[in-house]
Amino acid sequence: GMRTSVDADGAGGPIHELASVREAKRELSRREEVAVRRARHAGLSWAEIGTLLGVTRQTIHRKYRKVG
Repeated sequence: GMRTSVDADGAGGPIHELASVREAKRELSRREEVAVRRARHAGLSWAEIGTLLGVTRQTIHRKYRKVG
């Protein structure tokens, strides 16, 4: 029959895993923003920051231009 979400959510279950991934992404996002701010204050260019994060200058600038 149909499995309920409770059945699927043991300690290693998919619901727990997805929630864990979501939280990890939020934490990484916070870390990235802090790192970008520090890099800008240290004088790195948007291009340098983008290269170090594996994205284009345009992508990183669009995301963080408010940082300065």
